[in-house]
Amino acid sequence: MHGEYKVPGGKLVVVDFEVTDGAIDDFRLAGDFFLEPDDALDRINAAVTGLPTETDATGIAAAVRAALPEGAQLLGLTPEAVGTAVRRALVTAPGWRDFDWEIVHEKAVSPRMNLALDEVLTTRVGAGERRPTLRIWEWDESAVVIGSFQSYRNEVDPQGASAHGFDVVRRISGGGAMMMAAGQIITYSLYVPASLVQGMTFADSYAFLDDWVLQALRSLGIDAVYQPLNDITGPSGKIGGAAQKRLANGGVLHHATLSYDIDGQTMTEVLRIGREKLSDKGTASAAKRVDPLRSQTGLSRAEIIERFKDTFRAITGAEDGGITSEEYAAAEELVASKFGTEAWLHRVP
Repeated sequence: MHGEYKVPGGKLVVVDFEVTDGAIDDFRLAGDFFLEPDDALDRINAAVTGLPTETDATGIAAAVRAALPEGAQLLGLTPEAVGTAVRRALVTAPGWRDFDWEIVHEKAVSPRMNLALDEVLTTRVGAGERRPTLRIWEWDESAVVIGSFQSYRNEVDPQGASAHGFDVVRRISGGGAMMMAAGQIITYSLYVPASLVQGMTFADSYAFLDDWVLQALRSLGIDAVYQPLNDITGPSGKIGGAAQKRLANGGVLHHATLSYDIDGQTMTEVLRIGREKLSDKGTASAAKRVDPLRSQTGLSRAEIIERFKDTFRAITGAEDGGITSEEYAAAEELVASKFGTEAWLHRVP
């Protein structure tokens, strides 16, 4: 097996290995990166050799990280990059630049329209009627967006949401509730063909599809990592979370929300955040669960978004694009028939 992965802003990572009885054998890491001390390379090779072939990218990265000697220096190389290169070798799937990408960042629309656009654009990519797309959300009112399978009454305090001016809507992907205050978060959606993540486990695909944003965050000085299954975190805590929906026609929706300047106290009054969930995240209060990007970068939300777009362009070669009037009309129809209805909002009471 042979795999290559170019670390955005870094170096080329190359892996070669055999597969013997369902395990990685004779693993060899190479590339134009910098690594100190010299014996760290042998330690990495030994750590990956013997891992089951179903080990996801995060598990491979963890094995690499655990094998590194104290004080090891990696320049142009990350443990996650090794994991990605191995998984790419195993699934032999196409890479980012095998597709013709576009970036969409348009006018602010309602939260319901944003959700409807997600379904419309994913469907069109799956049907081959639209290029794979990165879309940055803008919205004109605050909302709580709950996951497809979440209970409305268990997740949202209606009085708190109303008092703070939050609408409540439901998306088509799973995962947890997100408090999306206007101007306080950054949300993006990827609409991709299933072939981009073919052969990957769900865990692999989450890490792979958000790798570009980790690189963008690191370029801003944030030591961002992926915490399975779907959290993006930094040294000070959670930054954001991702969710996915795979359509029958081969379209894949992957979207994520990152906090820019979230009000933790308001979050506790709008969402019914249980002690069990907070305990699972290893924190004592909801306000500490989310780590705003503004405090870590000192940049405006617009400046961070521009860095995200620049990073994505560098990785994929994407061009700026737009949403057609026909796609907006289809989304408006979905708002009327689905996303704006009480039946959809309360489908899980």
